[in-house]
Amino acid sequence: MRKKPLRIVTCCLAGALLTAVPVYETQAASNQTKAAVESKAGTAAPSAGVTLAVKNYLEDTEKQETKKEETSAKDTEAKAKADADEKQTKTSDQKKAAESKKTTKKTESDSKKSDKSSKYDNMAVAQVDDYVNVRKKPNEEAEMVGKLHSDSVATVIKKTGDWYKIKSGSVTGFVKGEYIVVGDQKLLKSVGTDVATVNTATLKVRSKASKKSDVVTLVSDGEELPVTGMKNYKDGWVKVDVEDGKGYVSTDYVDLSTQYNYAESKEEEEARLAAEQAEREREENESAAAADTGSSSDGSSDSSSSTGSSTGQAVANYACQFLGNPYVWGGTSLTNGADCSGFVMSVYAHFGVPMAHSSYAQMGVGYGVSASNMQPGDIVCYGDHVAIYVGNNTIVHASNPSSGIKYTSPANYRPILAVRRVF
Repeated sequence: MRKKPLRIVTCCLAGALLTAVPVYETQAASNQTKAAVESKAGTAAPSAGVTLAVKNYLEDTEKQETKKEETSAKDTEAKAKADADEKQTKTSDQKKAAESKKTTKKTESDSKKSDKSSKYDNMAVAQVDDYVNVRKKPNEEAEMVGKLHSDSVATVIKKTGDWYKIKSGSVTGFVKGEYIVVGDQKLLKSVGTDVATVNTATLKVRSKASKKSDVVTLVSDGEELPVTGMKNYKDGWVKVDVEDGKGYVSTDYVDLSTQYNYAESKEEEEARLAAEQAEREREENESAAAADTGSSSDGSSDSSSSTGSSTGQAVANYACQFLGNPYVWGGTSLTNGADCSGFVMSVYAHFGVPMAHSSYAQMGVGYGVSASNMQPGDIVCYGDHVAIYVGNNTIVHASNPSSGIKYTSPANYRPILAVRRVF
């Protein structure tokens, strides 16, 4: 398309030449001979020179146009390539940015997931009928170094084939994988006990999650209370279990933790069995001694002495008849089961003294005496627990579900908050 203007220019120049020739010939007509000669020279020579010049001009112009077209084509191609490269770079950058964002999100997600589950990932729970042996090496013939009882918890150190190397309590060794469950958060929560440990001198347990609510009982520093509800945790309260039922304590005055059962080493098991045997023998001896004391005091006078009043001693003797009977939370039966305040209430009811079924309320009965002047029959108050003093630095009380009604010595095995005397 660009060569058409060149052809038009050529035609115009040729037309101009043809017009100029006759004029030239007319002016030279006076000399026919010279005109003839000059006619041949003038029409051939100038025409040929102009034609050559036009031809050269056209060729140069065409070359320039061609060069321009080639340059333009190259520029267009270069620009297209640059645009393509820029687009590709932009696309690549966008892709990298998207991948980076995706990686960041995944990393954050993995991090959150890790933070959430890492607490339980390396924890294991024994799931057996009784216990599984912990061995020194990962084979069944290896020496037994301890026992991991069912629902006891261990920390996994590493896995070796079908065995896990664990640490639980003071025991480190190997157990077969088929006897434990690893990383089960739900199971771990079910076998653990959330505990609130009192970190103030005397803490009030209230009926509701409010400082304006009634006081259920008092607990002393160091006491561990089972946590039964975290519903009000954000408001600064947790629900706990106490001897007199359930109540709320402020999180400002307790340390929260989760307690688990752990493995028992061979040495610990031997010591425990020996201690249990000694405890049984001591309780049997003290029971016999208390019975003898009761028999010898039948003919004594009603006057008070260092051994206490006869009525107080009678209360102690009567309470000792129920040793070994079960502990039942909320119970008041001396034979079928009672809790601590229910036990004291029912013993004193036998002597015609009414009392509330509350350890906190029982801290207000009778009159107070010092712990150094305790006599048989006195009520010993430990905050969320009460007992009856029987003499010889010993109490009888409904202790807990595993021990039932039992003797405990010394009487100040827990901080004594008050001693109340009725007789």
